Amino acid sequence: MSAPAIQVRGVCKDFLLPHLRRNTIKSHFINIFRRRRIMEVQHALRDVDFDIAAGEFFGVVGRNGSGKSTLLKILAGIYTPTAGNVTVKGRLVPFLELGVGFNAELTGRENIYLNGAMMGFSKAEVDEIYDDIVAFAELEESIDQKLKNYSSGMQVRIAFSLATRARGDVLLVDEVLAVGDAAFQRKCFEYFRSLKNSNTTVVFVTHNMAAVREFCDRAVLIEGSRLIAEGPAGDIAEQYTRLLTPTAHDSGGVDAARDTENRWGVGDVRYTSVRTPELVNDQSEVVFELEAVAERVVDEPVYGFLVSNSSGAPILGTNSAVKKQRCARLAEGERVRLLWTVPNVFSDGRHVVDLSIHDTSGFTTYDYWKHAASFTVVKDEKTPYLVTPDTSFSCSRLDD
Repeated sequence: MSAPAIQVRGVCKDFLLPHLRRNTIKSHFINIFRRRRIMEVQHALRDVDFDIAAGEFFGVVGRNGSGKSTLLKILAGIYTPTAGNVTVKGRLVPFLELGVGFNAELTGRENIYLNGAMMGFSKAEVDEIYDDIVAFAELEESIDQKLKNYSSGMQVRIAFSLATRARGDVLLVDEVLAVGDAAFQRKCFEYFRSLKNSNTTVVFVTHNMAAVREFCDRAVLIEGSRLIAEGPAGDIAEQYTRLLTPTAHDSGGVDAARDTENRWGVGDVRYTSVRTPELVNDQSEVVFELEAVAERVVDEPVYGFLVSNSSGAPILGTNSAVKKQRCARLAEGERVRLLWTVPNVFSDGRHVVDLSIHDTSGFTTYDYWKHAASFTVVKDEKTPYLVTPDTSFSCSRLDD
């Protein structure tokens, strides 16, 4: 590893949260005008240590509230650590809260020049890169409108486009890929891919484990305000995925009777239970075990399912009609047991299962159960894509 671009030593960060002390009903009346405050100490970070090499793409992952964004703000100099110290070599550019400092009463053009000046660009330098900024943001037709007339997505595009022109040795990125539409996110990915070929140091905070595996060289996992793991990006992504593994009550035996918010349909046939494996490793198949009951007579119900990843992107699904399997007529009160066996092509991460029952025409939905169950996949062979089917490869030397 080359000389560190960032050194973090024993960093702690505490916040003081004021509360009113009211122990009794009487004190609520006595202390109306004389309020006694107590201070609660919140430990946002505790004893964090790591080094980041120059030119390294470094991931920071952890659950919400673990302290990731606090760490990034300390690296950016926005927060001062309560204890410990941080050393950053080179010019630092933060991609933290895009658009902070924009003036809603100014046009997009005026905001580019204003924020360019705040970032250290001269007017001549902004003139030189102005067309590229606007083209990247795809706002040629609306650049002279006031910013208050922009959608939030348009404002983010122009802020990101401007930020990418900043000259820096170290970039701090906090969930930039989670904003904007799909086309803008693709541009973000392309930009970060280009950074892999430069000597820029990048600190990348995200919940997207596919992005961690694709971009990051190493990563750290923060949990409960402490750094609990550091190592290759793939290993840390796997530990994070295991951390999110649902407990038995999340997926195993779902109480169908109580889950009324996530389902709809006329109710002639309804699912009564669903069981999925909680954790899927390298098993060749994933089995969904379901039960349903008919509330009245139903001819040839069609049973289906859909599996999506944690971001909501559909991965695969089918139904009994597509499989050309005619299901028997159900009498009132009759119960059935259903099994779906699906090849384990899923990539790492948490997946959710939607279930459906409808008639043969497809016009009448008997029961649609959104997020009926979930399961988590952890694989040794990893790719940043939605599925990881079995593949084979051979390489042989050709005779001259």
